Amino acid sequence: MTSVVESAIADRLTVALAATRAAAAETLRWFCSPALEVEKKADRSPVTKADRAAEAILRDELLAAFPADAFLGEESGATPGTSGYEWVVDPIDGTKSFIRGVPLYATLVGCRRDGKGVLGVIAIPALDEWAYAAIGGGAWYRRGQEPPVRAAVSHRGSLAESLVTSSDFVDFPRWSGGSAEGAAARQRLEASGCLTRTWGDGYGYLLVATGRAEAMIDPRLNPWDAAAVDVVVTEAGGRFSDWHGRSRIDSGDGVATNGIVHDDVIRTLRGA
Repeated sequence: MTSVVESAIADRLTVALAATRAAAAETLRWFCSPALEVEKKADRSPVTKADRAAEAILRDELLAAFPADAFLGEESGATPGTSGYEWVVDPIDGTKSFIRGVPLYATLVGCRRDGKGVLGVIAIPALDEWAYAAIGGGAWYRRGQEPPVRAAVSHRGSLAESLVTSSDFVDFPRWSGGSAEGAAARQRLEASGCLTRTWGDGYGYLLVATGRAEAMIDPRLNPWDAAAVDVVVTEAGGRFSDWHGRSRIDSGDGVATNGIVHDDVIRTLRGA
């Protein structure tokens, strides 16, 4: 990590990496376990003991180190703070994959200062792949016991030649309030000639940040899904926005690209 990272942010990244390692290890303790029980939340999405236990680890370790920081977790909600920093986490991004033994789920930890992202960690516990970044320090990638290397987006400049991922292309019709506009967006994307795969959730964003995919598209996205990936993709040289091209994580949808094809992706989705 370079010296241009502010010390307060660098300190938080160090703690975030340690907390994420502990939370990731907790998810692996439950991964493919016959003892894992699945419950349904109010929105009918699945949740497990692993989700709650991993988030408790993140909350405890992050707030123990920085007790004045705010915290927002998918499972435990919001805790206010006074420092101007807010942790935004998703202990298991891709619970549906996790409960079926698919190793592409992620643990996401982001931190924002006064509403702007300052660091992010994307961990893929079952693959032991990591991408992390702090504002001003670039993005880094580590796999297994290998030393970290710079993470960088690809240089492909054509949407037709791009690999585009999504959590679920079938979910596109739910975009924009479930209108036909989402279905049309999916059809336009497929007609562009790009290669599409559903390597979604945090893993899709890691693929963009490491140059293995050119775009990741989410028709439904929560702040805890986006806070970490926003910083990682941006520091890797890419771009993150909502489907309107706005740099925000709370619009309910998201797009991450290598930056070169970003405007083409937005125009294709919106039919502009």
